[in-house]
Amino acid sequence: MKKLILGAFLLMGAIGFSQENGYFFGGLESNSQWLLDDEDFGYFAPKEQFRSNNYLQLNYSLGKFTAGVQYESYLPKALEGYSPTWDNQNGIGTYYLNFRNETLDITAGYFYEQFGSGLLLRTWEDRQLGINNALKGVRVKFSPTATFNMTGVYGQTRNGFDVSEGVIQGLDANLDLSALMNIDAVDLKFGASYVGRYQDNGANDTIPASVNAYGGRLDFVAGNFYGGVEANTKDPDVLINETIVTSPQLFDGTALLVNLGYAQKGLGINTTFRRLENFSFYSDRYAEGNQYNEQIINYVPAITKQHDYLLSNIYVYNSQPRLLFTTNEQRAGEVGTQVDVYYSFDKESALGKVGTKLAGNFSYWAGLDTEFNKTDQNYDVKFIGKGDRYFRDLNIEIKNRWSSKWSTVASFQDVIIDKSVSKGGILGQQGDIRAQIAVIEGTRRFTGAKALRMELQHLWTADDDKNWAAGVLEYNFNSSLGVYVADSWNYGGPNNDHFYNIGGSYSKGRARFGLNYGRQRGGLICVGGVCREVPESSGVTANLVVTF
Repeated sequence: MKKLILGAFLLMGAIGFSQENGYFFGGLESNSQWLLDDEDFGYFAPKEQFRSNNYLQLNYSLGKFTAGVQYESYLPKALEGYSPTWDNQNGIGTYYLNFRNETLDITAGYFYEQFGSGLLLRTWEDRQLGINNALKGVRVKFSPTATFNMTGVYGQTRNGFDVSEGVIQGLDANLDLSALMNIDAVDLKFGASYVGRYQDNGANDTIPASVNAYGGRLDFVAGNFYGGVEANTKDPDVLINETIVTSPQLFDGTALLVNLGYAQKGLGINTTFRRLENFSFYSDRYAEGNQYNEQIINYVPAITKQHDYLLSNIYVYNSQPRLLFTTNEQRAGEVGTQVDVYYSFDKESALGKVGTKLAGNFSYWAGLDTEFNKTDQNYDVKFIGKGDRYFRDLNIEIKNRWSSKWSTVASFQDVIIDKSVSKGGILGQQGDIRAQIAVIEGTRRFTGAKALRMELQHLWTADDDKNWAAGVLEYNFNSSLGVYVADSWNYGGPNNDHFYNIGGSYSKGRARFGLNYGRQRGGLICVGGVCREVPESSGVTANLVVTF
């Protein structure tokens, strides 16, 4: 298949150049670091001080066909904190050939897809997190009418420059009920999904070779109100943690997601409820529990506010969908909610002559209330109950434009988190961390796209590493060139550490280059609610992005 797709790519290129009716597009991204000894920090660089992740993507479109290939290099090693699967590797990572017309969309090779919210299936690439779980195989989308469409997928999940042992198949269907039944008052849409994994169980008949998951969803918009519900179930399977079967019993899984919101001019309210019980799903059963999110099939992000500041990202929540039945830890999943409220004041109000926006957020996540029977290797769980609290966040943010030149942001956050969520270890056995974080940000704009931005931050806590203070100063000379200096000071911690950084970026046309020197604080880094652990380090980092 690889030779066929690459051959088609070259043939299309030749035809395109001769007929002048096709075009190339793509991009280059290079992320590199030079790790340096930092005795004051207590950090000593590894033998391989230079690390680099590089991606070159090239696509060609001709009529109804599009082909693409992505070359990747992780030489001599991948950036610190990434899976060792990538170390000392380079080659063609993905490739595809796509045909699309009014009713059919067919892709062969590697592709990305999502069913519903992603609770059953989502494949995506996030280079910052080191995730690329593209499916290698075939995807067919069929849209016979404006009210109905179907998607079928078949393939194996990417795992480094290889693929998983498990084979994934799936089917997703969507129906516009309002258009079908000529309902004008309510926009009503229905969807249903199926995802199955087949993996040879060898001679162990106690492990099911096929595990299937099913789900349905209903979404509506009625006037200023909107909402939806999605329910999913997964076939019984054995429990595995880091390649070890932890329970011979078979356990099924469930997931429920409910959204409800209201929106009008100047006001928005959104609420989300989610309950997950034994609902992690991997294309290789033995990948369950790996810390790099490799070979994961479904998408279960933390449903919390994604904060933008240095100190507000120290204590972040990572979703806990798994069922664990080990000697040291028993838990069945998570349940919780998030509420967002947005309000925009009228211009010329007392709070600002140009515009003031207020945002409030509350989220609460806990383990399922569960009684475990270690002797029988079984458990009894309540739908909600009073499970151990994992995370609670209450925050408010005020954005104000005082004039065309001045704007400010002020925020305050009160957070409680189980230490094991942010520090690793057994949930519920390391105690809670409670912290308050205050942030003030101001931006002054000058002529010629010049701008000065300053942040002042403080974190108070009597727990963990105690208090922090942070500041950021950024200056943009024009729309192309900007520099910054930042420091996070753990003045309450045992080592009185400073995590300083200085750097800048330059953009010209479709190219951007960034350079940074400083220290990296260890802990969780999260993008879109999905997290990975990063180690402490010190050194120089560089980033180059070119699109064409």
